Amino acid sequence: MIEKPLPFRMAPESIDEVLGQKEVVNFLKNLIENETLVSMIFYGEPGTGKTSTARAFSLSNKYHFISLNAVLDNKSKMEEKFDEAIRFFPSIVLIDEIHRMDKGKQDILLPHLEKGEFYLIGCTTANPFIYINSALRSRCKLLEFRGLNDDDIKQGIERAISSNRGLKSRRKFTKEAVSFLAKYSSGDLRYALNQLEVISLSYTSDHLIDENDIKDSLKHANYRADRDEDEHYNLLSAFQKSIRGSDVQAAIYYLARLLRTGDLDSIIRRLLVTAYEDIGLASPAAVARTLQACEVANRVGLKEGRIPLATAVIDLTLSPKSKSAEKAIDKALDLVDNTGYKIKDYLRLLADSDEKYDYENEKLFSIIQYLPDEIKDEIFYVPGEEGKYERALKENLDKISSKKRFKSIKEAKKYLLKTKI
Repeated sequence: MIEKPLPFRMAPESIDEVLGQKEVVNFLKNLIENETLVSMIFYGEPGTGKTSTARAFSLSNKYHFISLNAVLDNKSKMEEKFDEAIRFFPSIVLIDEIHRMDKGKQDILLPHLEKGEFYLIGCTTANPFIYINSALRSRCKLLEFRGLNDDDIKQGIERAISSNRGLKSRRKFTKEAVSFLAKYSSGDLRYALNQLEVISLSYTSDHLIDENDIKDSLKHANYRADRDEDEHYNLLSAFQKSIRGSDVQAAIYYLARLLRTGDLDSIIRRLLVTAYEDIGLASPAAVARTLQACEVANRVGLKEGRIPLATAVIDLTLSPKSKSAEKAIDKALDLVDNTGYKIKDYLRLLADSDEKYDYENEKLFSIIQYLPDEIKDEIFYVPGEEGKYERALKENLDKISSKKRFKSIKEAKKYLLKTKI
Protein backbone atom coordinates (compact mmCIF):
# COMPACT_ATOMS: atom_id res chain seq x y z
CA MET A 1 0.00 0.00 0.00
CA ILE A 2 1.29 3.45 -0.96
CA GLU A 3 1.73 5.62 2.13
CA LYS A 4 1.96 9.35 2.67
CA PRO A 5 5.52 10.76 3.00
CA LEU A 6 7.21 10.00 6.32
CA PRO A 7 7.34 13.65 7.53
CA PHE A 8 3.56 13.90 7.01
CA ARG A 9 2.91 10.65 8.86
CA MET A 10 5.13 11.67 11.75
CA ALA A 11 3.61 15.13 12.23
CA PRO A 12 2.81 15.55 15.95
CA GLU A 13 -0.74 14.65 16.93
CA SER A 14 -0.60 16.56 20.20
CA ILE A 15 1.37 19.47 21.58
CA ASP A 16 3.35 17.04 23.77
CA GLU A 17 4.85 15.45 20.64
CA VAL A 18 6.36 18.72 19.38
CA LEU A 19 10.16 18.54 19.43
CA GLY A 20 12.25 21.43 20.72
CA GLN A 21 10.68 24.93 20.70
CA LYS A 22 10.42 24.89 24.49
CA GLU A 23 9.25 28.51 24.84
CA VAL A 24 6.59 28.10 22.15
CA VAL A 25 5.34 24.81 23.58
CA ASN A 26 5.14 26.23 27.10
CA PHE A 27 3.07 29.17 25.87
CA LEU A 28 0.71 26.91 23.92
CA LYS A 29 0.32 24.58 26.91
CA ASN A 30 -0.67 27.58 29.03
CA LEU A 31 -3.36 28.42 26.49
CA ILE A 32 -4.65 24.85 26.64
CA GLU A 33 -4.58 24.78 30.44
CA ASN A 34 -6.48 28.08 30.64
CA GLU A 35 -8.90 27.10 27.84
CA THR A 36 -8.24 30.28 25.93
CA LEU A 37 -7.01 31.37 22.51
CA VAL A 38 -5.05 34.25 21.01
CA SER A 39 -4.10 34.92 17.42
CA MET A 40 -0.47 34.10 16.69
CA ILE A 41 2.25 34.40 14.06
CA PHE A 42 4.70 31.47 13.95
CA TYR A 43 7.92 32.52 12.22
CA GLY A 44 11.24 30.80 11.59
CA GLU A 45 13.22 28.72 9.15
CA PRO A 46 11.75 25.87 7.03
CA GLY A 47 11.55 22.48 8.72
CA THR A 48 11.30 23.80 12.29
CA GLY A 49 7.71 22.60 12.80
CA LYS A 50 5.56 25.72 12.47
CA THR A 51 2.66 24.21 10.52
CA SER A 52 2.74 20.84 12.31
CA THR A 53 2.77 22.61 15.68
CA ALA A 54 -0.29 24.64 14.66
CA ARG A 55 -2.14 21.44 13.72
CA ALA A 56 -1.05 19.68 16.92
CA PHE A 57 -2.23 22.65 18.98
CA SER A 58 -5.64 22.50 17.31
CA LEU A 59 -5.91 18.75 17.90
CA SER A 60 -4.97 19.22 21.55
CA ASN A 61 -7.82 21.70 21.93
CA LYS A 62 -10.41 20.00 19.70
CA TYR A 63 -11.27 23.40 18.20
CA HIS A 64 -12.65 23.68 14.68
CA PHE A 65 -9.56 23.92 12.45
CA ILE A 66 -9.26 25.38 8.96
CA SER A 67 -6.07 25.26 6.92
CA LEU A 68 -5.29 27.75 4.14
CA ASN A 69 -2.23 28.53 2.06
CA ALA A 70 -1.50 32.09 0.93
CA VAL A 71 0.02 30.84 -2.33
CA LEU A 72 -2.60 28.24 -3.31
CA ASP A 73 -5.83 29.78 -2.00
CA ASN A 74 -7.37 32.90 -3.51
CA LYS A 75 -9.27 35.66 -1.74
CA SER A 76 -12.71 34.22 -2.43
CA LYS A 77 -11.80 30.84 -0.96
CA MET A 78 -10.31 32.54 2.08
CA GLU A 79 -13.48 34.57 2.65
CA GLU A 80 -15.55 31.39 2.28
CA LYS A 81 -13.41 29.68 4.92
CA PHE A 82 -13.60 32.73 7.18
CA ASP A 83 -17.42 32.45 7.08
CA GLU A 84 -17.09 28.77 8.01
CA ALA A 85 -14.80 29.67 10.91
CA ILE A 86 -17.35 32.19 12.20
CA ARG A 87 -20.16 29.60 12.03
CA PHE A 88 -18.16 27.05 14.01
CA PHE A 89 -16.75 29.41 16.63
CA PRO A 90 -14.34 28.95 18.35
CA SER A 91 -12.18 28.23 15.32
CA ILE A 92 -8.50 28.35 14.45
CA VAL A 93 -7.62 29.49 10.93
CA LEU A 94 -4.12 28.49 9.84
CA ILE A 95 -2.68 30.51 6.95
CA ASP A 96 0.56 28.97 5.78
CA GLU A 97 3.10 31.25 4.06
CA ILE A 98 1.14 34.27 5.25
CA HIS A 99 3.97 36.55 4.09
CA ARG A 100 2.91 35.72 0.53
CA MET A 101 -0.27 37.75 1.07
CA ASP A 102 0.55 41.33 0.19
CA LYS A 103 -0.04 43.79 3.00
CA GLY A 104 -3.28 45.00 1.40
CA LYS A 105 -4.74 41.48 1.35
CA GLN A 106 -3.65 40.96 4.93
CA ASP A 107 -6.12 43.72 5.81
CA ILE A 108 -9.07 41.40 5.17
CA LEU A 109 -8.14 39.60 8.38
CA LEU A 110 -8.29 42.70 10.59
CA PRO A 111 -12.05 43.07 11.18
CA HIS A 112 -12.38 39.34 11.97
CA LEU A 113 -9.55 39.44 14.52
CA GLU A 114 -10.78 42.74 15.95
CA LYS A 115 -14.22 41.22 16.64
CA GLY A 116 -12.75 37.92 17.82
CA GLU A 117 -14.76 35.99 15.21
CA PHE A 118 -11.95 33.44 14.85
CA TYR A 119 -8.32 33.03 15.85
CA LEU A 120 -5.45 33.18 13.37
CA ILE A 121 -2.23 31.20 13.27
CA GLY A 122 -0.06 32.60 10.49
CA CYS A 123 3.08 30.68 9.54
CA THR A 124 5.97 32.37 7.76
CA THR A 125 9.64 31.86 6.98
CA ALA A 126 10.02 35.63 6.49
CA ASN A 127 10.73 38.36 9.01
CA PRO A 128 7.28 39.34 10.36
CA PHE A 129 8.50 42.85 11.16
CA ILE A 130 9.08 43.41 7.45
CA TYR A 131 6.50 41.25 5.66
CA ILE A 132 3.52 41.34 8.03
CA ASN A 133 1.20 44.35 8.17
CA SER A 134 1.85 46.25 11.42
CA ALA A 135 -1.89 46.41 12.17
CA LEU A 136 -2.14 42.62 11.80
CA ARG A 137 1.08 42.07 13.72
CA SER A 138 -0.19 44.14 16.65
CA ARG A 139 -3.19 41.81 17.00
CA CYS A 140 -1.06 38.67 17.17
CA LYS A 141 1.40 37.05 19.54
CA LEU A 142 4.71 36.54 17.68
CA LEU A 143 6.37 33.19 18.37
CA GLU A 144 9.79 32.38 16.90
CA PHE A 145 10.66 28.81 15.86
CA ARG A 146 14.38 28.16 16.00
CA GLY A 147 16.39 25.49 14.21
CA LEU A 148 16.25 22.21 16.12
CA ASN A 149 19.44 21.00 17.74
CA ASP A 150 21.03 17.63 16.92
CA ASP A 151 19.46 15.94 19.95
CA ASP A 152 15.97 17.07 18.88
CA ILE A 153 16.55 15.77 15.36
CA LYS A 154 17.94 12.51 16.72
CA GLN A 155 14.86 12.05 18.89
CA GLY A 156 12.63 12.68 15.88
CA ILE A 157 14.53 10.13 13.77
CA GLU A 158 14.39 7.48 16.50
CA ARG A 159 10.68 8.09 16.99
CA ALA A 160 10.08 7.69 13.24
CA ILE A 161 12.04 4.43 13.13
CA SER A 162 9.98 2.80 15.88
CA SER A 163 6.56 4.42 15.49
CA ASN A 164 3.60 2.61 13.93
CA ARG A 165 3.07 5.79 11.92
CA GLY A 166 6.67 5.60 10.75
CA LEU A 167 8.96 2.72 9.79
CA LYS A 168 7.44 0.35 12.42
CA SER A 169 10.94 -0.89 13.34
CA ARG A 170 11.20 -2.66 9.96
CA ARG A 171 14.66 -1.16 9.40
CA LYS A 172 17.59 -1.22 11.81
CA PHE A 173 20.07 1.66 12.23
CA THR A 174 23.23 1.94 14.31
CA LYS A 175 23.43 4.76 16.85
CA GLU A 176 26.25 6.28 14.81
CA ALA A 177 24.07 6.29 11.68
CA VAL A 178 21.25 8.10 13.48
CA SER A 179 23.67 10.63 14.99
CA PHE A 180 25.29 11.33 11.61
CA LEU A 181 21.95 11.85 9.87
CA ALA A 182 20.83 14.18 12.68
CA LYS A 183 23.98 16.27 12.42
CA TYR A 184 23.83 16.33 8.62
CA SER A 185 20.27 17.69 8.66
CA SER A 186 21.31 21.06 10.10
CA GLY A 187 18.28 21.57 12.33
CA ASP A 188 15.67 20.58 9.72
CA LEU A 189 13.57 17.61 10.86
CA ARG A 190 11.58 17.42 7.64
CA TYR A 191 14.78 16.99 5.65
CA ALA A 192 16.02 14.34 8.11
CA LEU A 193 12.80 12.30 7.85
CA ASN A 194 12.71 12.54 4.06
CA GLN A 195 16.27 11.22 3.89
CA LEU A 196 15.50 8.54 6.48
CA GLU A 197 12.66 7.22 4.34
CA VAL A 198 14.79 7.16 1.18
CA ILE A 199 17.64 5.40 2.99
CA SER A 200 15.29 2.82 4.54
CA LEU A 201 14.03 1.91 1.06
CA SER A 202 17.57 1.38 -0.18
CA TYR A 203 18.26 -1.64 2.05
CA THR A 204 16.53 -4.87 3.01
CA SER A 205 15.01 -5.41 6.45
CA ASP A 206 17.84 -7.70 7.56
CA HIS A 207 20.57 -5.12 6.84
CA LEU A 208 21.92 -3.06 9.74
CA ILE A 209 22.23 0.46 8.30
CA ASP A 210 25.43 2.10 9.53
CA GLU A 211 27.09 5.48 9.17
CA ASN A 212 28.80 4.53 5.89
CA ASP A 213 25.47 3.56 4.39
CA ILE A 214 24.09 6.98 5.35
CA LYS A 215 27.11 8.72 3.79
CA ASP A 216 26.74 6.72 0.57
CA SER A 217 23.07 7.66 0.31
CA LEU A 218 23.70 11.33 1.03
CA LYS A 219 26.78 11.88 -1.11
CA HIS A 220 24.67 13.68 -3.72
CA ALA A 221 22.27 15.27 -1.26
CA ASN A 222 24.53 17.63 0.66
CA TYR A 223 24.39 20.40 -1.95
CA ARG A 224 20.64 20.09 -2.11
CA ALA A 225 20.34 20.42 1.66
CA ASP A 226 22.50 23.54 1.69
CA ARG A 227 20.70 25.12 -1.22
CA ASP A 228 17.06 24.35 -0.60
CA GLU A 229 16.50 23.88 3.09
CA ASP A 230 17.65 26.41 5.71
CA GLU A 231 19.76 29.44 6.33
CA HIS A 232 21.65 27.44 8.90
CA TYR A 233 22.12 29.27 12.15
CA ASN A 234 25.65 28.04 12.69
CA LEU A 235 26.72 29.12 9.22
CA LEU A 236 25.18 32.57 9.61
CA SER A 237 26.75 32.90 13.03
CA ALA A 238 30.19 32.05 11.66
CA PHE A 239 29.66 34.54 8.83
CA GLN A 240 28.84 37.43 11.16
CA LYS A 241 31.53 36.58 13.68
CA SER A 242 34.15 36.48 10.91
CA ILE A 243 33.17 40.00 9.81
CA ARG A 244 33.17 41.20 13.43
CA GLY A 245 36.60 39.62 13.95
CA SER A 246 38.02 41.31 10.81
CA ASP A 247 38.97 37.96 9.21
CA VAL A 248 38.29 38.74 5.57
CA GLN A 249 39.32 35.31 4.25
CA ALA A 250 36.87 33.53 6.58
CA ALA A 251 34.10 36.03 5.87
CA ILE A 252 34.39 35.47 2.11
CA TYR A 253 34.47 31.69 2.62
CA TYR A 254 31.26 31.72 4.67
CA LEU A 255 29.64 34.08 2.16
CA ALA A 256 30.42 31.52 -0.56
CA ARG A 257 28.78 28.77 1.48
CA LEU A 258 25.73 30.94 2.05
CA LEU A 259 25.52 31.75 -1.66
CA ARG A 260 25.42 28.03 -2.41
CA THR A 261 22.27 27.74 -0.29
CA GLY A 262 20.53 30.09 -2.73
CA ASP A 263 19.03 32.01 0.20
CA LEU A 264 19.68 35.59 -0.96
CA ASP A 265 17.13 37.09 1.45
CA SER A 266 18.89 35.66 4.49
CA ILE A 267 22.31 36.81 3.30
CA ILE A 268 21.02 40.34 2.82
CA ARG A 269 19.24 40.42 6.18
CA ARG A 270 22.33 39.20 8.02
CA LEU A 271 24.63 41.63 6.19
CA LEU A 272 22.41 44.59 7.06
CA VAL A 273 22.18 43.52 10.69
CA THR A 274 25.95 43.06 10.82
CA ALA A 275 26.57 46.48 9.28
CA TYR A 276 24.55 48.30 11.93
CA GLU A 277 25.35 46.00 14.85
CA ASP A 278 29.11 45.57 14.44
CA ILE A 279 30.36 48.50 12.34
CA GLY A 280 27.75 51.16 13.07
CA LEU A 281 29.04 54.62 13.89
CA ALA A 282 32.69 53.61 13.40
CA SER A 283 32.05 53.83 9.65
CA PRO A 284 28.54 55.02 8.64
CA ALA A 285 29.72 55.27 5.04
CA ALA A 286 30.47 51.52 4.99
CA VAL A 287 27.00 50.86 6.41
CA ALA A 288 25.44 52.97 3.64
CA ARG A 289 27.53 51.21 1.00
CA THR A 290 26.34 47.84 2.36
CA LEU A 291 22.71 48.87 1.98
CA GLN A 292 23.40 49.94 -1.60
CA ALA A 293 25.22 46.67 -2.36
CA CYS A 294 22.31 44.65 -0.93
CA GLU A 295 19.79 46.58 -3.02
CA VAL A 296 21.85 45.93 -6.16
CA ALA A 297 22.20 42.22 -5.34
CA ASN A 298 18.46 41.96 -4.76
CA ARG A 299 17.77 43.66 -8.08
CA VAL A 300 20.17 41.67 -10.27
CA GLY A 301 19.65 38.29 -8.59
CA LEU A 302 21.84 35.67 -7.02
CA LYS A 303 24.50 34.97 -9.64
CA GLU A 304 25.56 38.53 -10.45
CA GLY A 305 24.66 39.61 -6.92
CA ARG A 306 27.64 37.72 -5.56
CA ILE A 307 29.89 40.61 -6.66
CA PRO A 308 28.26 43.50 -4.75
CA LEU A 309 27.77 41.17 -1.79
CA ALA A 310 31.46 40.22 -1.77
CA THR A 311 32.35 43.91 -2.06
CA ALA A 312 30.20 44.70 0.98
CA VAL A 313 31.61 41.80 3.01
CA ILE A 314 35.22 42.88 2.36
CA ASP A 315 34.30 46.50 3.12
CA LEU A 316 32.64 45.65 6.44
CA THR A 317 35.27 43.13 7.51
CA LEU A 318 38.14 45.58 7.07
CA SER A 319 36.24 48.60 8.48
CA PRO A 320 36.65 49.82 12.07
CA LYS A 321 34.04 48.37 14.44
CA SER A 322 31.70 49.96 16.97
CA LYS A 323 28.76 48.59 18.96
CA SER A 324 28.17 51.90 20.76
CA ALA A 325 24.74 52.54 19.21
CA GLU A 326 23.51 49.03 20.07
CA LYS A 327 24.79 49.33 23.64
CA ALA A 328 23.20 52.77 24.01
CA ILE A 329 19.71 51.73 22.93
CA ASP A 330 19.84 48.44 24.87
CA LYS A 331 20.77 50.28 28.07
CA ALA A 332 17.96 52.78 27.49
CA LEU A 333 15.44 50.02 26.76
CA ASP A 334 16.43 48.20 29.94
CA LEU A 335 15.85 51.37 31.96
CA VAL A 336 12.52 52.04 30.24
CA ASP A 337 11.35 48.48 30.95
CA ASN A 338 12.02 48.86 34.67
CA THR A 339 11.19 52.49 35.44
CA GLY A 340 8.75 55.26 34.57
CA TYR A 341 9.61 58.94 34.96
CA LYS A 342 7.53 62.04 34.27
CA ILE A 343 8.44 64.14 31.23
CA LYS A 344 9.46 67.63 32.32
CA ASP A 345 6.70 70.23 32.01
CA TYR A 346 8.52 72.49 29.57
CA LEU A 347 8.91 69.56 27.15
CA ARG A 348 5.14 69.14 27.06
CA LEU A 349 2.66 71.26 25.09
CA LEU A 350 1.94 74.02 27.63
CA ALA A 351 -0.07 77.22 27.74
CA ASP A 352 1.78 80.53 28.07
CA SER A 353 3.95 80.63 31.17
CA ASP A 354 7.50 81.28 32.27
CA GLU A 355 8.22 77.60 31.71
CA LYS A 356 6.95 77.44 28.14
CA TYR A 357 9.42 76.03 25.63
CA ASP A 358 10.71 78.94 23.54
CA TYR A 359 10.89 77.89 19.90
CA GLU A 360 12.43 81.21 18.88
CA ASN A 361 15.37 81.09 21.26
CA GLU A 362 17.82 78.65 19.66
CA LYS A 363 20.53 79.38 22.26
CA LEU A 364 18.20 77.93 24.87
CA PHE A 365 18.00 74.51 23.24
CA SER A 366 21.44 73.26 24.28
CA ILE A 367 21.39 74.39 27.92
CA ILE A 368 18.06 73.06 29.19
CA GLN A 369 17.70 69.64 30.79
CA TYR A 370 15.82 67.01 28.78
CA LEU A 371 16.10 63.89 30.94
CA PRO A 372 13.83 63.45 33.98
CA ASP A 373 15.45 64.68 37.22
CA GLU A 374 15.87 61.14 38.56
CA ILE A 375 18.17 60.14 35.70
CA LYS A 376 19.58 63.51 34.60
CA ASP A 377 23.17 62.23 34.84
CA GLU A 378 22.54 58.86 33.20
CA ILE A 379 24.91 57.93 30.35
CA PHE A 380 23.55 55.73 27.57
CA TYR A 381 25.83 56.51 24.62
CA VAL A 382 29.56 56.02 25.09
CA PRO A 383 31.45 56.80 21.86
CA GLY A 384 33.80 54.27 20.38
CA GLU A 385 37.23 55.34 19.20
CA GLU A 386 37.84 53.04 16.25
CA GLY A 387 36.75 55.28 13.37
CA LYS A 388 37.32 58.93 12.45
CA TYR A 389 33.60 59.63 12.30
CA GLU A 390 32.90 58.46 15.84
CA ARG A 391 35.99 60.17 17.19
CA ALA A 392 34.52 63.39 15.76
CA LEU A 393 31.22 62.60 17.48
CA LYS A 394 33.09 62.08 20.75
CA GLU A 395 34.82 65.44 20.39
CA ASN A 396 31.48 67.16 19.82
CA LEU A 397 29.87 65.27 22.70
CA ASP A 398 32.66 66.36 25.06
CA LYS A 399 32.06 70.01 24.13
CA ILE A 400 28.30 69.67 24.60
CA SER A 401 28.69 67.80 27.90
CA SER A 402 30.83 70.59 29.33
CA LYS A 403 27.85 72.96 29.23
CA LYS A 404 25.62 73.35 32.26
CA ARG A 405 22.00 72.33 31.75
CA PHE A 406 19.11 73.95 33.61
CA LYS A 407 15.93 72.23 34.76
CA SER A 408 14.03 75.50 34.56
CA ILE A 409 13.39 77.55 31.42
CA LYS A 410 13.29 80.70 33.54
CA GLU A 411 16.70 79.97 35.07
CA ALA A 412 18.17 79.14 31.66
CA LYS A 413 17.00 82.46 30.24
CA LYS A 414 18.51 84.32 33.20
CA TYR A 415 21.81 82.54 32.53
CA LEU A 416 21.75 83.59 28.88
CA LEU A 417 21.10 87.24 29.83
CA LYS A 418 23.80 87.18 32.47
CA THR A 419 26.48 85.65 30.28
CA LYS A 420 25.30 87.42 27.08
CA ILE A 421 25.82 84.26 25.05
